[in-house]
Amino acid sequence: MSWARNKMCRSRTALTSWLILLVQLLCLEAVPISMDKTKIEDTEPKAEEAPASVDTGLHYDRYLREVIDFLEKDQHFREKLHNTDMEDIKQGKLAKELDFVSHHVRTKLDELKRQEVSRLRTLIKAKQDLEGGNDIAVDHQALLKQFEYLNHMNPHTFEVEDLDRLIRSATNDLENFDKERHEEFKKYEMLKEHDRQEHLKTLDEEERKKEEEHYDEMKKKHADHPKVNHPGSQNQLKEVWEEADGLDPEDFDPKTFFKLHDSNGDGYFDEQELEALFTKELEKIYDPTNEEDDMVEMEEERLRMREHVMNEVDSNKDRLVSLDEFLVATKKKEFLEPDSWETLEQNQAYTDEEMREFEEHLVQQEEDLNQKAVDLQKQRQELEKQQEQLNAQKVELQQAVEHMERLKTLKVEPPPEVHIEGNAIPEVHGYENALPPGHGATSKEHQSPPQEHLEPLQAHPEGADQNQGQHGLPQTRHHLPPGHQEIHRDPNSP
Repeated sequence: MSWARNKMCRSRTALTSWLILLVQLLCLEAVPISMDKTKIEDTEPKAEEAPASVDTGLHYDRYLREVIDFLEKDQHFREKLHNTDMEDIKQGKLAKELDFVSHHVRTKLDELKRQEVSRLRTLIKAKQDLEGGNDIAVDHQALLKQFEYLNHMNPHTFEVEDLDRLIRSATNDLENFDKERHEEFKKYEMLKEHDRQEHLKTLDEEERKKEEEHYDEMKKKHADHPKVNHPGSQNQLKEVWEEADGLDPEDFDPKTFFKLHDSNGDGYFDEQELEALFTKELEKIYDPTNEEDDMVEMEEERLRMREHVMNEVDSNKDRLVSLDEFLVATKKKEFLEPDSWETLEQNQAYTDEEMREFEEHLVQQEEDLNQKAVDLQKQRQELEKQQEQLNAQKVELQQAVEHMERLKTLKVEPPPEVHIEGNAIPEVHGYENALPPGHGATSKEHQSPPQEHLEPLQAHPEGADQNQGQHGLPQTRHHLPPGHQEIHRDPNSP
């Protein structure tokens, strides 16, 4: 158990449960018994300071306290609370009075519930993102079922069922607090012993022997302390009466003692006020300056004492000790002639079997962590490989861009396109070069005729040449297709 956990445990004081808070709203302040009213001067009334909010340690602590704060402002609800039995509150009868509170209070409670539902949805979304499921659709309505302290079917308005759920959940969660605390402390003790054993494995034989001797010496030194009185017994309370209050133990009076240590004057001993009574006993066992004394164990010892007194004295199990309950307890044999109190060093927090199971669990956790490390290493290698491929593609792309830039610098332009309209024959440039393979010019006949040979043809622009042009025939030998030579016929031949 960490120090943060212990501090949280001690903070469950004036606000240990929903029920405790509701009861405390109605309690009147008691006048300290040492005050002489005849010497009090009349002064101007001062505004009452709001009590400091105490964290219950519940994950819905803020929502719980805000609901309480607004219910406190409704006079009808306060009156019903004053006349409602504690058992009836636990059974949900007080929750039905929500229908009669003012409209303003109900409106504010609706707003608080909407804010709480929104907070829970945000937490669910954040959890999904951490687990790698940020692309998966989240069914908030289904997941809200796990939060039993509110009605998830109606996320908009605060109804009687919401108040009933809140009372039951807070009561149940806080009643299970001690059980959870025992388990946390047990894990702390087992882990401490496990770490010690692992440290011994790193030492040679001589160093190990010295370490074991030092450990035994510290245990013996810690156990050497004055006798510890039984918590809540007459001897224990008389010691506080004498040493803390400076009063004669022979004049011990239970009723006066109760009023002296009811620090907030509400007529009850809450958990903080009870734990304060055990400080003198704890100082006999623990000293923060001593190497052998573990302050985590000191806090566990304090909570054990408080839990024991609550079980013995708190008859209605409301986690508060009233004056009547306290006075009844002072008449019991356990108060007058108690058994000796066994401290933590006399009661090992775990069994050998539990220790073996705990170590097996640690080994399994280590194997799981090692496997995760291997998987992460493989993922890293795969990512590095993908990065290399991306770098290679980047280089290729850069080379292609540079090649295009060089082409632009050389100003290389593609040949112009040739457009043919109708039956027009495109002008052919470089006839020899236009011949297909195998049709090269071998005689002057294949060359362009001289200009004078074309003149007779030009003398008849509207004759046969025109007809030939209309039929798409070549007008000169110059226009013959490749491989077709002109045939000279004798006019006298048949």
